[in-house]
Amino acid sequence: MELLTRNKLLAAVLAVLALAGVGAYGFQLMGGLAVTGMSNGVSWGLYITMFMFFVGLSAGGLIVASSASVFHIKRFKAVAMPAIILSTVCICLAGMFILIDLGGIQRIWRLFTGPNPASPLIWDVCVITLYLVINVLYLVNMRRGNDRAVSIISRFALPCAILVHSVTAWIFGLQMAKEGWYSAIMAPIFVASAMDSGLALLLCVLAALKKARLFDTSRELMASLAGLLATCIAVDAFFIFCEVLTMAYPGAAGAETLALMTAGPTAPFFWFEIIGGLAIPFLVLVFAKNRERTGLVVGASVLVIAGVLCKRLWLLLTSFIVPNVEGAPGVLSDGGWALLGAYAPTLPEVLIVVGMPCLGALAFMALGSRLLVPAAETEKVRARGAQGAALDGDFDPQTA
Repeated sequence: MELLTRNKLLAAVLAVLALAGVGAYGFQLMGGLAVTGMSNGVSWGLYITMFMFFVGLSAGGLIVASSASVFHIKRFKAVAMPAIILSTVCICLAGMFILIDLGGIQRIWRLFTGPNPASPLIWDVCVITLYLVINVLYLVNMRRGNDRAVSIISRFALPCAILVHSVTAWIFGLQMAKEGWYSAIMAPIFVASAMDSGLALLLCVLAALKKARLFDTSRELMASLAGLLATCIAVDAFFIFCEVLTMAYPGAAGAETLALMTAGPTAPFFWFEIIGGLAIPFLVLVFAKNRERTGLVVGASVLVIAGVLCKRLWLLLTSFIVPNVEGAPGVLSDGGWALLGAYAPTLPEVLIVVGMPCLGALAFMALGSRLLVPAAETEKVRARGAQGAALDGDFDPQTA
């Protein structure tokens, strides 16, 4: 358990926060969703935001690992193991937030006794389960060194990674009642932001592991992944531009939602994502020299992750500001009937949203301790190989 023993203080802090989150979830189970800030008017909040966020974060690792086999990008094989561990932990966290949002875990049996095949929610449950199974199979076969099985699984992993984010997007994009969600390109937007946030998280984790001398990633590979991240950022920005242009065009139906996005309550999240999560990281990573500097790559990656989280927030909450049907009776509030609801996260929500990722970080550290080869051991193996080759008289410094 080297990752845990070398970072005892960090592990202790994560454990305390995780226990606080579990305790808050226990409190929610006793009190129901009434202990949260959600209501009939705003029925989705931080839990669904974090669900979208972690589904996206899980993409980068699986896509990088599977690309090594599908597209024969051999250099990606070097980071396949930490990438798959990260992807597995993130998709587990995404599933946990769905269960937390149910309000009562005892309701999960309804998924099996009364599923609605026409509902995108059921599609999402199925594809996330499949995604998790693929991750686990990938991890097990990679650990065993079964390259043939890994190659076969990769052929299914890559389309499944795209599908899981598309289905999540269709949960929103197929709802005609919400002006801000009803979009034909919602799925491409989700896939693009999943790619850049997932790659950004992978780069941060690889840099942290290398600094702790627990896993060695070459500077060239980090620069290559950073270049791929810059491309994903550009694609993500293009899709958002297309959506905003469509909404801003004179006579378009989305003008009211666009005004709320750019100047309403969710405007700070929107502008941070555009400036801090897209423009600045792209301007940093577009230059090859910057991609060779680990500090700049990590800084840009952190901004990308924060920007995608902000995107999830403005995308989810902006549409709740606009009523479903103008002039309808509204939703029941404390003072009677009201057309709109209000939302502010409560302390239990915040503790759960902080605690569950901390639990995921502990899971990554535990899995990494068992499955990752420390950098120091890798260097010893290389040194022994070089020494043996030198004794045989065929030592080549370039290949050692």
